[in-house]
Amino acid sequence: QVQLAESGGGLVQPGGSLILSCATSRSIFITYAMAWYRQAPGKQRELVAAITAGNKMIYADSAKGRFTISRDNAKNTVYLRMNSLKPEDTAVYYCNTGAYHEGSYVTGAYWGQGAQVTVSS
Repeated sequence: QVQLAESGGGLVQPGGSLILSCATSRSIFITYAMAWYRQAPGKQRELVAAITAGNKMIYADSAKGRFTISRDNAKNTVYLRMNSLKPEDTAVYYCNTGAYHEGSYVTGAYWGQGAQVTVSS
C-alpha cells in the first residue's frame, strides 16, 4: 500500500504564502514522479505541478511564476511552495505519485488524503 502523507494546508489572506508537504516511502520517492493536484468545489481535479525523480518540473499555467515544486531527498518529501495566493487558488490540494512520459505527467493510482487551502480576507 502506497502512503502519501500531506500536511500544510490552511487559511491565508490574498497575497500570502503557504507550503504543502507530501511524505512517502523511500522506494516510491526515488522511483516515481510526484505531483500536486487541486480540486475546487464544483470543478474537476487539475494538475498544479509535477516533479520527476531527476528534478524535471511541470507547472500549470495558473501556477507558473507563483508556485514552486521541490523534492527533499533526505526526507522523501515533495513540497509545493505557493506565493501570491489568490482566492481562486482555494481548493483541496492532493499529492499524487505517477510517471513522466514525453514531457507530460501521467497520473498514478495513489493519492494523499488532501489538504484544504483557503485564500480569503
